[in-house]
Amino acid sequence: MTPLPAIRQLVLAVWLGCISTLVFADDLSRETPDSKLPGIALIIDDLGNQRGAGKRVLALPGPIACAFLPHGPYTRTLAEQAFSRHKEVMLHLPMQAVDHERAVYDKGVLTLDMTRQQFLETLAGDIDAVPHVSGLNNHMGSLLTRHPGHMEWLMQAISDRGGLFFVDSRTTTATVAQRLAQEHSIPNIERKVFLDNDPDPAAIRRQFRLLIATARREGTALGIGHPYPGTLDILSEELEKLEHQGIQLLPVSRLIELQNERKLAWQASSSR
Repeated sequence: MTPLPAIRQLVLAVWLGCISTLVFADDLSRETPDSKLPGIALIIDDLGNQRGAGKRVLALPGPIACAFLPHGPYTRTLAEQAFSRHKEVMLHLPMQAVDHERAVYDKGVLTLDMTRQQFLETLAGDIDAVPHVSGLNNHMGSLLTRHPGHMEWLMQAISDRGGLFFVDSRTTTATVAQRLAQEHSIPNIERKVFLDNDPDPAAIRRQFRLLIATARREGTALGIGHPYPGTLDILSEELEKLEHQGIQLLPVSRLIELQNERKLAWQASSSR
């Protein structure tokens, strides 16, 4: 094959670059919140330990957020692939649970007996282990998230790093994590529905419909699931129906924006 002249190669490269930019911009524009429609976001936790399950999550339609355990054998590879598919990449940050004697912890867990220096070094290593990370949520943490001092360390570190949002998975009703995130002006949101505490497919479908009902009632709702076969089967079916139901599926960061916009609008109308 005869090589293209240099000028034609340059024109072709520029044209292809423009097409790529337009496709990417169009992809992002579809994720812009519609202030009139209920919005949901979905996070799939515990990614990085299983390659096959991770691939299935990446194949789900729409901007599903992928939350990776920091030191899983497939975390880096799958996070790169998630980013290339315009899915939000999150750190699923391991934290100590109340029943810590029975819990099986992943590498990089934050614990109550750490010094501040140990805590911050472990956190930094966890964040750096997940490429393209845009936010984080707690993995377990029913003990640690109820301690204001340790959540202060966490939120100060997130604030200092900048550009990250925080999701309180609410593994305990005693959590103070979201309150500390708000005090540090970190974009934040809380989990409303766990999809698959009961792995039975019928229960997962009920929880998904509860998520939609919550979004219709409150305007926004965040759901968290796991890469279980039943969860991924149900999501593959239900996600295709959202547009016809008048529900928008958004990245977590966009859902936080939408929630804040509606809160400001409500405050403005109340003051009038």
